[in-house]
Amino acid sequence: MTYRLYGALGSPYSQKLRALLRYRRIAHLWIDGAATREALGQVRAPVIPVLQYPDGHYDNDSTPVIYDLEARHAERRVVPDDPGQAFIAHLLEDFADEWLTKAMFGYRWLAEVDQVQMSRWLAFDNMKGGGLDKSQHFAEQFRARQVSRMALVGCTAENFPLIEASTRAVLAALEAHVVNRHCLFGTRPSLAEFGIFGQLSQLGTDPTPQAMMRADYPYTYRWLAHIDDMSGVEGEWEPGFALVVAELVRIAGQVYVPFLRANEAAAEAGAETFRMEAMGHPYEQGVFKYQIKCLRELRARHAALPPEARAEVDALLGDDWLGLLT
Repeated sequence: MTYRLYGALGSPYSQKLRALLRYRRIAHLWIDGAATREALGQVRAPVIPVLQYPDGHYDNDSTPVIYDLEARHAERRVVPDDPGQAFIAHLLEDFADEWLTKAMFGYRWLAEVDQVQMSRWLAFDNMKGGGLDKSQHFAEQFRARQVSRMALVGCTAENFPLIEASTRAVLAALEAHVVNRHCLFGTRPSLAEFGIFGQLSQLGTDPTPQAMMRADYPYTYRWLAHIDDMSGVEGEWEPGFALVVAELVRIAGQVYVPFLRANEAAAEAGAETFRMEAMGHPYEQGVFKYQIKCLRELRARHAALPPEARAEVDALLGDDWLGLLT
């Protein structure tokens, strides 16, 4: 019953899923570098991480994989038992996957110092050395490709003030919380922690955001090392919503709600791009169909909540979220 996780150190979703497998004590092998290429040929969208199951089949969409593992393995689940908490944990994981990932892209590929170091490191990781000349040639090719894609994912210099402001707000909320406890819904981690960790793990390695985190959010920076391997943690879910959860939901409401609304409206109008404003900053990017799928999933999960749980969740969400989900 051993899984094979094909990923990369520079992939936030690979780090997310590896940390989750470690916490859940699900037997797995970590496989990175050029060995991932064969696995990429086994999935519809050729992106990492790819998880090969013990029966031989492959999957690589991290959120559905997490829920599938919940169904297959009973011990140390990461979806809270309380349906209201489970919904909020899903919402925060979605926010991390679809919005905080822009911080990873922006910090990594906007400034030259980050472009140079990370393209070289990622080439080194992929080739396991392979000779400096060959490695650095690959690095330059990879750097050019990633920089050319920045506008596609909304990580432009014009958009970055909003991306940075929202990222710093998340880091400030975590910094106030992690000095007291590491987890959001008790003393054990949920899928929300792993989603947030995946994105911040990259900020903790790249030159510019690492310096920022070490200077301004040092305990959150150190928190990343703890979330990376929580296999030795025993804990319990606790009732209610911690202040940090309320703050993270509020921040997501400020920036992710208008993003999802504008993306959906543009898609329905047949537009190719959309504009919005959040936290006093403008933002523009191309329409993404996957985020429409994420919004529909959030709406379906919210509608399926039992009445008592929905009342508790709605009190936490506030008008911005409720206007989008209902």
